[in-house]
Amino acid sequence: MTGENTPILLWFRRDLRLSDHPALHAACESGRPVIPVFILDDQAEALGAAPKWRLGLGLECFGKALADKGSRLILRRGRALTQLQALIEETGAGAVYWSRLYDPGAVERDSEVKSDLKSDGIEAKSFGGHLMFEPWTVETGEGSFYKVYTPYWNAVKGRDVDAPLSTPADIPAPGKWPDSDDLEGWTLGAAMDRGADVVRPYVQLGEKSAIARLASFMRDGVADYAKRRDLPGEDGTSGLSENLSLGEISPHRCWAAAERAREDGKAGAETFQKELVWREFAYHLMHHTPRILTDNWREKWDSFPWQEDERLAEVKAWKQGRTGVPFVDAGMRELYVTGRMHNRSRMIVASYLTKNLMCHWRIGQKWFEDCLIDWDPANNSMGWQWAAGSGPDASPYFRIFNPVTQLEKFDPDGVYAKAWIAEGQDKPPETALSYFDAIPRHWSMQAGDHYPEPVVGVQEGRQAALDAYENPDF
Repeated sequence: MTGENTPILLWFRRDLRLSDHPALHAACESGRPVIPVFILDDQAEALGAAPKWRLGLGLECFGKALADKGSRLILRRGRALTQLQALIEETGAGAVYWSRLYDPGAVERDSEVKSDLKSDGIEAKSFGGHLMFEPWTVETGEGSFYKVYTPYWNAVKGRDVDAPLSTPADIPAPGKWPDSDDLEGWTLGAAMDRGADVVRPYVQLGEKSAIARLASFMRDGVADYAKRRDLPGEDGTSGLSENLSLGEISPHRCWAAAERAREDGKAGAETFQKELVWREFAYHLMHHTPRILTDNWREKWDSFPWQEDERLAEVKAWKQGRTGVPFVDAGMRELYVTGRMHNRSRMIVASYLTKNLMCHWRIGQKWFEDCLIDWDPANNSMGWQWAAGSGPDASPYFRIFNPVTQLEKFDPDGVYAKAWIAEGQDKPPETALSYFDAIPRHWSMQAGDHYPEPVVGVQEGRQAALDAYENPDF
């Protein structure tokens, strides 16, 4: 069925952009009709409430961007291979192009699709674009993969990164479009319930917003990034994780912008590049050791006496931002109101759950999977295992962040805590009050409640973790 004039199905997943898109660029360069497709398969259906809702917003925005180019996004629901085969039958398409993903489920699905399509005589081709460095191209001198970040950074920092590709001037349309599902009918935001209206103002949606966000950060924020990125009460980060997670902007574009800033002498540019490479490192590890998504990366941690019961009162308090520890609670509430959490706060809330409360990192990983609009499988898993001590390149496993002294250090004026915790304030800000509009009603929390005492004392929890580390059975 392949041929010079047969359409190409361009299968979009986590790459909802028009610029710097190798698969789209190649399809348009061919001169053949291009049919953009998104398939809501089991893997997309399994997304948590916030990332699934954010996906719906991203698809709506991307569909409009395609329409502005005289194209459209065809939506189908079901098993990916089945839906692609049906579209091939309906359109006479002779090729399917897509951007590679790297988590085990995606790799298995895509391998099956490529094999079956090729056996049917259909061109099936995957492209890069989600990462700057394909995971299998970065090796140690011994030909193995990297297990520690700094050597990985040293290995890639001098590499050439592909320059961003421009937006195609034209996306050739087919003579007849296939039928499409209705996005609204998918109800991707159903699980968000009333929280959607609270989180929505914090979303910067789509490729245009992502590019503007990058430009603003490079102009006004990157110079002081190395210092301000650790201050949760300030707007000192790029915020681009939300857009990178759905591919509304490419890491190549971010890197190129940082390179220009670095050449201009902006001190924080290289620090920003290191954060981009931290993302690459997470994918590198996920590719080589996919168990990082589900199991302790360091197998000795299988014997660590973590609590695994999510019904524990301490776990409930942690999820609700009612631990009695302001830094932890502020972070958990920021998450519920904005769909994101400052990186310093992520480290603190993760350390508190896994060390002070002695609860398994999988509990936190699962909660973030449900609540983050910037959820990313590799970043989320590596971040949790790093904080817990069970992962590669972890902080020393015995390091237990003190959330009290950390707040004094990184939020000395209490700006962050006051922004997100209403209890105890005569006139709490709207950010703190919004939390009570977002949470499930059955939590029965109100701004006028008394702020709780710590569910576990900071020193008490720290000592329990240290005692566990010293246990010879561990």
